[in-house]
Amino acid sequence: MSIKSYIVHPVPGRKSQLIFQLSKMSSCEVVAAENKDILILVTDTSTKEEDDELLSKINELDHLSMLTMVSGFNTTSN
Repeated sequence: MSIKSYIVHPVPGRKSQLIFQLSKMSSCEVVAAENKDILILVTDTSTKEEDDELLSKINELDHLSMLTMVSGFNTTSN
């Protein structure tokens, strides 16, 4: 399982649209900052392939200006 958190910067004036786009994606939870024009995104994926595919889809969003990973945590099954 891979859990990662990101700071997300929307294109100026497109915060609401980006929240909507990210909220529709499975494995994503998005929270808007109350005092800044940024979002916090937490992803939870089961495999590296799923994580890579999700990140690729996120990076293709037209309302996304910048995505910065803050933390990543991997667990492996024994």
